[in-house]
This record gives sequence, C-alpha cells and structure tokens, in this order.
Amino acid sequence: MEEIFYLEVPTPDISAVRRWLQEEFAPGQGNKIITPDGIKLQFQNSAEISTSLLGGIPEISVFVFTVQRTTYLKAFRWAPGPIAGEKKILQSLITQLRQQFPRQYPELPTVDLSQQSIFDALEPYYPLTVHFFKKMPKGEYDLNRVYWWEKRWREGVRHPQQPIEVIFKSQEHRNLGANASPVEEEEERALPTYDLIYIGGALGVIHAAVMAALGYRVLLIERLPFGRMNREWNISRDEFQRLIDLGLFTPAEFESIIARQYVDGFSKFFDANNPSHLKSPVLHTPTVLNVGLDAEKLLRMCGEKLQSAGGEIWDETEFIRADINPQQVVVQTKHLPTQSERQACGRLLVDAMGTASPIAWQLNGGRAFDSVCPTVGAAIASGFEPGVWDADYGDVLYSHGDISRGRQLIWELFPGAGEEITIYLFHYHQVHPDNPGSLLEMYEDFFTILPEYRRCDMEKLVWKKPTFGYIPGHFSVSSRDRTVAFDRLIAIGDAASLQSPLVFTGFGSLVRNLPRLTTLLDTALKHDLLSARHLNQIRAYQSNVSVTWLFSKGMMVPHGANLPPQRINAMLNTFFGILASEPPQVADTFIKDRIDWLTFNRLALKAALLNPALLLWIWELSGAKDILRWLRSYLTFTGYSLVSWLLAGWFPTLLQRLQPSVENWSPALWLWLLTLSYSLTAGMGRSHKVTRSYGKEYLIKELGELERQFK
Repeated sequence: MEEIFYLEVPTPDISAVRRWLQEEFAPGQGNKIITPDGIKLQFQNSAEISTSLLGGIPEISVFVFTVQRTTYLKAFRWAPGPIAGEKKILQSLITQLRQQFPRQYPELPTVDLSQQSIFDALEPYYPLTVHFFKKMPKGEYDLNRVYWWEKRWREGVRHPQQPIEVIFKSQEHRNLGANASPVEEEEERALPTYDLIYIGGALGVIHAAVMAALGYRVLLIERLPFGRMNREWNISRDEFQRLIDLGLFTPAEFESIIARQYVDGFSKFFDANNPSHLKSPVLHTPTVLNVGLDAEKLLRMCGEKLQSAGGEIWDETEFIRADINPQQVVVQTKHLPTQSERQACGRLLVDAMGTASPIAWQLNGGRAFDSVCPTVGAAIASGFEPGVWDADYGDVLYSHGDISRGRQLIWELFPGAGEEITIYLFHYHQVHPDNPGSLLEMYEDFFTILPEYRRCDMEKLVWKKPTFGYIPGHFSVSSRDRTVAFDRLIAIGDAASLQSPLVFTGFGSLVRNLPRLTTLLDTALKHDLLSARHLNQIRAYQSNVSVTWLFSKGMMVPHGANLPPQRINAMLNTFFGILASEPPQVADTFIKDRIDWLTFNRLALKAALLNPALLLWIWELSGAKDILRWLRSYLTFTGYSLVSWLLAGWFPTLLQRLQPSVENWSPALWLWLLTLSYSLTAGMGRSHKVTRSYGKEYLIKELGELERQFK
C-alpha cells in the first residue's frame, strides 16, 4: 500500500464532497466501487496494470476525512507498482474537484442593528460564534466589536489608495478656517492643551505613562471603556525588566500583575504527513513568553500612574480627525455614550490605534501592511477536565492539522490565574482585496475545532471574554521604507507595524524598544524637533528583525494558491527542528528578536542542507519580487552588522560624553547621532550600554568630523 495523492478540498461540507465523489466523479477507467468514506477503483484488465500483482486485484482507494472544519482527500494504491493511467485519473480528479469546490472567500454580512441585535443578524452565517458569545459576560458588546473591527479592516484593504482622510495640514495657526470669528478663535485658545495626545489605550497607555512620569502633560483617548483588553499579554522576565528600569513599575508591582509563570513553553507542528527527515521534536523554550500577565490590571496600573503624574484619560471616546498647523495639533473626538464632540490641542499626536488605525492607512497609502495575523480566541475561566493541560506549561506555537481552506492554522495556549486558560487561533495571511482575512470566519473555526486541539466539552466551558484582533506585519527593506510620522504626529506599536515576524507579539516588541522610543521622543520634545523629518527617525526598526520577514512569508499560503496540504508544516518543522537541536539560548534569542548575523546565516545554511527543497518552496511562496526585496533586506542587515561590529562597542560611550556640547550646539545633530547609536545597538537586538570612555582631545576631533558629515 502506498499513498499517491493528498489534497485539501476547501469546504467544511464533507458530505457534499463524498456524495460528489461517489455519484458524479467519472474516473474514465477502472471499476468504481462505493465505500463508506469514498470510492475504490479496481483494475482487473491486465492492460490496465503496468506491474503484475500476485495475490490480489490492483486498486486505488480514494476517501475523504475532515479536520479543522475542512475536507481532505487521500488516495492509496494497492499494487506493487504504478498502475497504467493512474496519473491521468488523479489529474482528472484534481481538475474536477477544483471546479466543483472552488476556493471561496465569504463576504462580511451587512447588518442593520437598528432593526435587530448583532446576535440575530449574524446567527444565520456564524451559528456557533453567536451561540458561544451569548455565554460571555459582555458577549453582545464584544461581538459588535469583532464585527466593527473586521468591517473597518476590510474597508482599509479594499480601498488602500483612497484611505479615509483624518489628518489635515494647514499653514494657518487655527483649525477653524480663515473666516473664523473672534468668538471661535477664543474658543480654540480655551481648548485643553497637552504636550502629548495618545490615541489608543492598550499599548498607548504604557508609553503615555512613561512620558507623563518625565513631566509631560499627557492626554490618552481610548475608544473602549479604559482597561478593557481584547488580548492577553505574555512576556519574559528579562524583557519586562525594561519597564522596571524605566521606573514605570517596581519589582513588587511587576510580581503583582503576574497571573502565571510557566516552567516551559512548547512549539510543535503537525508532521503526520511529513517525510521522516522533516519530522521534528518539541521545541522547549522555558524563557520565552513564560510570564502570563493580568493585562487589564497592568493597564489599570499604567492608567493610575498616568493620572497621578497629571495626565488625563478620555475613554469611550472616538477619534474623528486631527488638524495640524505649524504650532500645534488639534484633535476632534466624539464621546460615544453622549455623542457629544470634544476637542483638545497638543504639541504632538501619538497614533497607538493598532492595525485599524485610519492614520496609519492614510500615511502609508497602498502599502500600510504587507501581511497580517487574523487572531481570535478566548479567556476561559474553567471547564477543562483535569489532565487536559498542566497549568505550568504553555503552547507557544502549535498546529494540529495541515493547510485548512488556504490557511495554516496555529494555536497558542497560555494558562492564567487559577484554572483560567487563554487560547488563541491565528494564521499568517497575505493581505489581498479579495480575501482581506476574516475574524468571524476564524471564530466559527475556533468554536468548531477547539475540541480537536484540546479535549473538552464546549458546553461546560466557562467563557470569561473573547480575545481577537488583526496583528500587522511590514516587510522592511530598510529603516526608511515605511512612514511612521507626519508633522507633529508619530505612530507606535501595531500602528507602526512594530511586531515580531515569528510570534507577532506587538506587546513584546514595544517593551523591548521602549527605552529607545522614550529617549528619542523625549529629545525631540525638549528641542521642539517635531517635523516629519525629525520624527521619522524615531522608530523601532531592527535590521536583524527585518531580515526574518521571509520566515513569516513562508508561513502563509499565497492568495489563490493550491499548495500540498503538508507544505507549511514541513517548512516549520524544518526550522523548528533545527532550533530544537541547538542550545536553548539560540531559540531564545531568535524568538526575542536578538539574533545576530553569524547565527542567522548558520541556521539558514543548516536548514538548506537538511531540506534542499526549502529554497524552491520559498521561491514558490514568495515570488521573484519578494525574493529581491528580501535580498535588499539581507544586504542592509549585513551592512548594519559590519558597522555595528566596528562601532557599537565604543560609539554610545563617545556620545554620552559628547552630549552636553552637541545637544546644546545642535539639537538636530544630537537627535540624529542618538538615533544612529540606537540603530547600532537596539536596532541589532543588543543592549544600548556605555562601557568605555575617551579623552577630551579625541572627543573634540570626533565632534569636528561628525559635524562635517552631518552638514
């Protein structure tokens, strides 16, 4: 017996596929016999047999099965060798299946909530999603949010060249127009004024609290009730230490927001259909995402620290537009419960609205993001039977099946306090107008296949809240190929596509780069360097991270492509098997965005030797255009690595000693030098530390040379 055929049929309706196979498929040769799960073709005529068979009649058995709300079809040959005409039969089967069951991308239903509830509107399309959201404490409110987010995301993907304009620039000192009356001008002067206005209260409040502690007047505007989160956060102790070093948290406060610390985290991908050399062991990462945080408590603490430092929070307030003139930015908002409009003035606007940010779409036009991870899940308070999962362990990345309706689904599982478990389901997705990526489709999958992933009775689970979102990815070629700033405006977090290409952890990426962003922004504010030219230097670009985007590209199915179902898992097992064979610190540095040039090249070479087909697979997935883009990223990474090797050991120390003179003489030069220093250290995943000192004469000489270069 030999497997000769394996195909994903992109439909959850296995009965329809089986019925078509049994009743309508015409193989053209062989004797077709109906079986419980498909058909078998017997070849009794000797002319149909290329190899003699002793002890039986040659046949091909074709059957269907379902996993992950998707239908799969396999064929096995019962013969000692190929059967004459089998290739023609199988090719005909493929052609007819794809005609009968084409890949479909469901549209988002149009709902009218003035006539019906979100539950009634969506139940015909997503019955399990509605059923289980009804069991959640604020299920109707949260399902409305899911629908709103998907609708807004789809609009942005479908119309990237005509994004909604929300940022307006004027040379006037007022935003009310040249014909404004004295009363209107007086009203504008009476608006509350701040140094920083943050739009978005998740990642935004962390940065806002740090800046408020430095003495800046800060306003935070949040569309939701403040403190509500649609994701939980995991991190490691060494990464969170940056927030302690910045003074935002004390060690005791950090301990108080830990919901669970794990002994180990696992990464494992389905390999039942992979060849033996592409089956991999479990990758153990005991210091990766091993600290589960109480995200809402963390947000509340940041909010309290922000307010105690004199900051303000306007929650349940929607951002409408911002008018920017040379002296200030005026933000217009709407308080959702009362529908009343409110304005505020600031020196700088910070976009922390995440992937749905209309500001990010406007700034970057048709290339706001290159990829996305549609992510759904839930925090489950209790209900799993004892023994299903040990709360001392987490699933970092896990798959339990092959490509499912054009997506490689991946799970994450992180236990929290008590019996609580947070589970995510996501996939790496190529952004395409015909298939923007659906949260609601993913939720229907989640509620259907969760028992396949972890044994459970869905009706016994106690649902605490949903977790969902679109997590963006940007394939950076250099530090300048994405706009993150405008005059008096800068984007951070997911709005700036700040994330890890592997595990897409925007929270971890922000925390790792927070000292860098804080220092640079503080410098810009102190010296009023708030033009787009200066602010675009303040970004968390990492050359060593940009080169790994090809890895995430290799984890997504190109739009409309028909890959062998096991292809993505085979690629993942190739690389994760190599990481599992390396010392633990290698996987730790790779996942935490700290990989260096030598290690990256060594691992890439090792993967190519283990699986030579990998290079061809990457070419098929990426195409010539993206391969060329990646080569530019690689050359940039190589250049940064060389310069970092030459300068990073002494350049930051030199700058520290030059700071008083340079900053007073030319603040713009100082910001540029500081940005350069960070690009050679934090931009390569290294700590930005001072380790050496230099004499006065040497510093004066170096300052003169730097001045000439800057001019």
